[in-house]
Amino acid sequence: MKQIEKMIKELPPELQQEIEDYVEFLIEKRRKKPQGKPKFDWIGALKDLRDQYTSVELQHKIAEWRIGAK
Repeated sequence: MKQIEKMIKELPPELQQEIEDYVEFLIEKRRKKPQGKPKFDWIGALKDLRDQYTSVELQHKIAEWRIGAK
């Protein structure tokens, strides 16, 4: 660990800040986030489209919306 500290001290301040930011990112990434039960509040959101589209047509429509195609 002392070797890393020595190398970091040899860097200019802006790179030292980048290392600090990256270490904070790694720490946050490793933290366990509380996992709640999944919410299914989206169920039935497209119910009004049931008679207009088949499930396959909806999949294609959603793909169009995602990529912005018309």
